[in-house]
Amino acid sequence: QVHLVESGGGLVQPGGSLRLSCVAAGSILSINAMGWYRQAPGKQRELVALITTGGSTSYADSVKGRFTISRDNAKNTVYLQMNSLKPEDTAVYYCNADVLSHVAYIGTRRDDYWGQGTQVTVSS
Repeated sequence: QVHLVESGGGLVQPGGSLRLSCVAAGSILSINAMGWYRQAPGKQRELVALITTGGSTSYADSVKGRFTISRDNAKNTVYLQMNSLKPEDTAVYYCNADVLSHVAYIGTRRDDYWGQGTQVTVSS
């Protein structure tokens, strides 16, 4: 079993910063791409940022230049540094990871995992 646990959300004023963290735990053999998604009320979940094992990154146009995704492979952790936050960044942020794990009696299994979500609210 693999679990993703996010932290770091909260309330911040426009122009402020937050740093989200997501730790993957369980019988993990390797993690491929990791990413952050967000879902605002009444809207579909959208990709915010993605990072590969080798460190290549991609971002949604709406966050380019303001958000930075990074990862620590030794700690199975992905981060999202969010600067110059705007009210339109308000959403529940979800961590996602493509994980190869060990499963008893089966061997290995590759699956897509999601965290429980963390609320980010940007408001004065």
